Amino acid sequence: MASTDVLFRPFESRNLTLKNRVVMAPMTRNMCPDHVPGADVVEYYRRRAEGGVGLIITEGTHPGVAAAEGYLNVPFFHGAALEGWAEVVKAVHGAGGKIAPQLWHVGGMRGSGDLRVKEGDVPGHTPSGMNVPGKSNRHTMTDAEVQDAVDGFAAGVQAASELGFDAVELHGAHGYLLDQFFWDGTNQREDRWGGTPARRGEFVAEIVKASRQRVGADFPIILRYSQWKQQDFSARLAETPDALEAFLTPLVDAGVDLFHCSQRRFWEPEFEGSDLNLAGWTRKLSGVPTITVGSISLDRDFIPEPGEGFFSGGGIASIDRLLESLERGDFDLAAVGRALIANPDWANKVQAGGVDALHPYEKEMLLKLA
Repeated sequence: MASTDVLFRPFESRNLTLKNRVVMAPMTRNMCPDHVPGADVVEYYRRRAEGGVGLIITEGTHPGVAAAEGYLNVPFFHGAALEGWAEVVKAVHGAGGKIAPQLWHVGGMRGSGDLRVKEGDVPGHTPSGMNVPGKSNRHTMTDAEVQDAVDGFAAGVQAASELGFDAVELHGAHGYLLDQFFWDGTNQREDRWGGTPARRGEFVAEIVKASRQRVGADFPIILRYSQWKQQDFSARLAETPDALEAFLTPLVDAGVDLFHCSQRRFWEPEFEGSDLNLAGWTRKLSGVPTITVGSISLDRDFIPEPGEGFFSGGGIASIDRLLESLERGDFDLAAVGRALIANPDWANKVQAGGVDALHPYEKEMLLKLA
């Protein structure tokens, strides 16, 4: 096994300093009754901080935006829930860690008549009434509703700063609302929010700009994005490096500090003719630090086959390729997901002796607080 030293070097950017390169990836667990994180959630995150993670990104949380939620027992990031998040921040900092909430609007993944949504609630909000390309069965957001969403996300970023979080992440991946604006398959608008890749990104750029007005330039804003969608694993925002650069540049100009580049398998090259993955290309084209993610230290994919659902199990796999890519400077940080459910002290174990000491992940673990 290659030396793990590179994974435990400090990271420093313009406005974020971390003790190492290990990030806890966001993972929805549906463990917050009434949408409020309790003492068990505080302990869950404290253990990962104590276990050596440099930066924790929380499970997805819903800002105070219309139709943002669509799943049972997912935490809010407004109102009474903020008191619970304040306790999480205190515990993580007390254990020597840093933490960022992920702000998440499910968009079209909230279905009309879905049992996850209370009777009488509106169907999913989307840019063009589509949850999948060509099928109109959701609510098309008005211009006023788009602006309300911008303001609601910005309020969530402000709340994160005021609560003492170290950064914030916007969930712009996997076919949820922000990603549905990015994706030409679900964004067929002809106003300022649709058209070219830059215009399809304008919604998220406006969220970042509005957030910057509230928190200034020094509070780190992370954007998670993906090529693939849970509606279509083969979907792509950009087919070429030039197209990817055109997508990224307006977001950097708006004030994104880090890109969290989601792949089902982090080791897969993004474009022909280069072994750079999505995080590698994003860093090269944008000049902004990046986080890679996707089945790190596991031998089974994030979603192995259609119909198997998220967070499937997996045995232990080598991280030599990850270490080599970090050493080359392809990307800056590595987000570990399922393996941190099985091993709250993943970072400490890997630093002490490599992956041989890790426990395999089983999907039942996700529903247990450990």
